[in-house]
Amino acid sequence: MHTSPTTLRPLHRNLTALLAALALLFVAALPAAGQGGPPDHAGPGTPPGAPGAPEIVRFGTYNTAFSDPHRAGDESQFLTDLQAGDHEQMRDIAQIIQRERPDVLQVGEFDYVGHIDGVDEYDAADAFRAKYLEVPQGDQEAIYYEYAFVAPSNTGVDSGFDLDRSGQTGAPTDAWGFGHYEGQYGMLVLSKYPIVEERIRTFQLFRWADMPGALLPSDPDTPEEGDWYSGEILEQFRLSSKSHWDVPVQIGNHVIHTLNAHPTPPAFDGPEQRNVLRNHDEIRLWADYVHPARGGYLYDDEGQTGGLRPGASFVILGDYNADPCVGNSVPGAIEQLLDHPRVNDRNTPASEGAVERHAEAADPPLERCPPQPEHHTADFGWTARVDYALPSNNLQIVDSRVFWPTSDDPWAEIAASSDHHLVWVDVRVPTRGAR
Repeated sequence: MHTSPTTLRPLHRNLTALLAALALLFVAALPAAGQGGPPDHAGPGTPPGAPGAPEIVRFGTYNTAFSDPHRAGDESQFLTDLQAGDHEQMRDIAQIIQRERPDVLQVGEFDYVGHIDGVDEYDAADAFRAKYLEVPQGDQEAIYYEYAFVAPSNTGVDSGFDLDRSGQTGAPTDAWGFGHYEGQYGMLVLSKYPIVEERIRTFQLFRWADMPGALLPSDPDTPEEGDWYSGEILEQFRLSSKSHWDVPVQIGNHVIHTLNAHPTPPAFDGPEQRNVLRNHDEIRLWADYVHPARGGYLYDDEGQTGGLRPGASFVILGDYNADPCVGNSVPGAIEQLLDHPRVNDRNTPASEGAVERHAEAADPPLERCPPQPEHHTADFGWTARVDYALPSNNLQIVDSRVFWPTSDDPWAEIAASSDHHLVWVDVRVPTRGAR
């Protein structure tokens, strides 16, 4: 957990001043006319109607495309752009976040900077909040996230092996996760609710070969199965191309586990399909983690074994690079989550902008079933649903949305700041109940 420092000032000993201060606090607590959030979404921390009443909480995910290729030659440029406070794309992204106002947000393609000499791992998160989110963008109000979580990513971490069999080592494709430098394409979790720091679990180091029945890639020139990578490589090969994070947030007496990941795109490989298969198994990790009978083999970076406790509430967040009908993912890859008995995919997020764009976009590389463009979240020249906010089935979805304006909307140009669009679900959270 990481919060901004708070300075506590002692009350003046003078009784008159004390009474005046109390009076001011009482007046400030009264609701002002015309203030407050939209009627369909109370602001975070808004007191429920009665003690223990459910609270509506907005969970969102947004692949910001901040990891711009122009920064590939300078890993510190990302932090420089954040600290400057005047980067146009970052201002546009912040304006969208301020408009949609998720209470808990996973930010994708947000570089991890903690490995850079002299840089604190939270410097980028602090700069994004202070320079962009907490500053009104356009005509939007500032938004404040007191809590944040970041952790290392496998992207750009050199494996020391020739993973792509190019004849050389040290290329971005030879890292444990594709990246020109360590931490590129990382993640950030922001929350208006307290993060339960002692219960965070990360799975950066979990080995692909330790997944029972893993879809390990095969050399197309041999009759063997799963032999694209040598035994020496598989002894070290990490399943997660970035990381998988279980970051719980405390809402009243209830804990919601946000399950954050960004699996590799099922592309940029050869007939061995090393990325296609890895994408499937990265998605499978969460499918097994939330299943009461299938997560026993998992171990996190602290050595704790097993999956999520049966009955626990969760929301799966992130860009999973897999659509149920279009694209090159393994058939059924994302259905591991969408059809999961513990996942609630009802009231699926949708937009009119995606439908409009789908009608004019190129055909996808592969189409397995009729696409549902109203649910698409990203534009690669062709549209697809790849970004997900999936609650557990013990949470009721009240509302949901893909923020994808139509071309005649003044927000269309700002929304084009990323090839992905912000996705959110509003869920009814019992502020009392099981943890």
